[in-house]
Amino acid sequence: MRLARTMGKSPPGRRRVHPSRRGREDPAADGPGSSRDTGAVASPASIPVLALDELLVRARACRVCAEHLPLGPRPVLQVHPSARILVIGQAPGARVHATGVPWSDRSGERLRAWLGIDEAVFYDPTRIAIVPVGLCYPGRAASGDRPPRRECAPLWLDPLRAQLPNVALTLLVGRHAQAHVLRGTGSLGVVMRDWRRHAPAVIPLPHPSPRNIAWFQQNPWFEHELLPVLRKSVSRLVEHGS
Repeated sequence: MRLARTMGKSPPGRRRVHPSRRGREDPAADGPGSSRDTGAVASPASIPVLALDELLVRARACRVCAEHLPLGPRPVLQVHPSARILVIGQAPGARVHATGVPWSDRSGERLRAWLGIDEAVFYDPTRIAIVPVGLCYPGRAASGDRPPRRECAPLWLDPLRAQLPNVALTLLVGRHAQAHVLRGTGSLGVVMRDWRRHAPAVIPLPHPSPRNIAWFQQNPWFEHELLPVLRKSVSRLVEHGS
């Protein structure tokens, strides 16, 4: 699927280092570590913020951690400056890597059901932006996939978020997304139980993977309490933009 890319303007007076503009050491040369690795590293400082158009070109061409990716780089994201909702997931799975389409798997089917929208709305970049913590498939671990590469979010997610001024709702899907954006505020269970603390601008979600079916069954409040609030907010933003 061809996703829209539109020129965005850099905010005046803001400067930030973007490591893709200069040489740098690999901060994750020792690998992502344990499954509790959040993928968050400090962003360096001080060259001009890139316009959204240039950021997207560079993100899609990124090869920073190519040697660590078993299937090679294939950044998967969807961005437009008018998007009202931002979905921050963890990293593409093998199927998404193969298609190049974000959330084009069983997890994506469940996520869209949670949001109460169909594929036409979900894949409309003018309404919904999709940027994971890690843009590329990181490979398999002993159980499930490896964590997102820790280089990725400071390079791409953080600068891209800064170029999406119209986002009114950010969805943090999975523990790695929550740890990066909320800066390690606790386990998935802790963050989910405290979800109202971050709403309405930010709503954390468990990862919709079939592997988490036990969590869904053990936490029926998620379906009865959180999902109605989520669907109401999503419907308002995708239908009316406000």
